Amino acid sequence: MTKIAATVNIVNRKASFNYFISDTWEAGIVLTGTEIKAVREGKANLTDAYCFFKNEDLWIKNLHISAYEHGGYSNHAPRRERKLLLHRYQLRRLQAKLKEKGVTLIPVRLYIAERGFAKVELGLARGKKLYDKRDSIKDAEAKRELGRVMKNSR
Repeated sequence: MTKIAATVNIVNRKASFNYFISDTWEAGIVLTGTEIKAVREGKANLTDAYCFFKNEDLWIKNLHISAYEHGGYSNHAPRRERKLLLHRYQLRRLQAKLKEKGVTLIPVRLYIAERGFAKVELGLARGKKLYDKRDSIKDAEAKRELGRVMKNSR
């Protein structure tokens, strides 16, 4: 089981580009049988996903988990809303923080934990302006160039 846990690590790469992420939480996710099988194959996409509260429960929307190949008629809907599992005190704290203007909760990473459960790392995010994105691109290019120079100097 640890072999599977080490290989499944689906990251939302656009999250760090489009948002400043201040805090992170680890949440469980309620999945059906074919969904967990597809996640273990690495067939999920977090790009447009976001979290919201419905009746004091936390849900994730637009998390795309592709249909399981061998699922047959019992396959799941790829973009259905899925419930996230957190402690009640964590949910209350998140609700209070989400009432601030310009703050949202997005999934940053989806992975399989050591015990075989699917987990989602959630980030409390604030949107970046265009000039912040330009700064991020400039920093990434500088880091890449420094890596090339260091590699060539060896």
